[in-house]
Amino acid sequence: MKNFFLSLSFITVLFSGCDVRKTDHIVRPKTAEKPTFKAHTTVEIIDSVFDFGKIKEGEMVEFSYRFKNTGKEPLVVVEALASCGCTVPEKPEKPIEPGEIGYLKVKFNSDRKPGEAHKTITVTSNAEPEFPTLLLKGTVIGKD
Repeated sequence: MKNFFLSLSFITVLFSGCDVRKTDHIVRPKTAEKPTFKAHTTVEIIDSVFDFGKIKEGEMVEFSYRFKNTGKEPLVVVEALASCGCTVPEKPEKPIEPGEIGYLKVKFNSDRKPGEAHKTITVTSNAEPEFPTLLLKGTVIGKD
């Protein structure tokens, strides 16, 4: 009996240091410094908020935010990060030339996300002033 309790104590200590719980957070490395650009440009945001209304849980939402390079230099989108792993932004791979319109495509997966959705997308680019935070919002109706 003594060996049983000793073994049980050993197993308890062994597994107590492990955190096997799943988390809903995506860990993204934070850049130590903001990127520096040789040339800056200006941008006009055509779409900064998209309200997808009401959808059923499990549906996918896709939207392309539009913006126009109003400066004299090519607009380079370095990074686009969403506030949640259920929202995936796709930044343009090529620079947006002066006068052209660019698109930042965003996909939102509503699976297991019932309720009010309020997702933000942060864009890093060579625009001065900086890109405003983009917003994706709506209501996800839960499965019954």
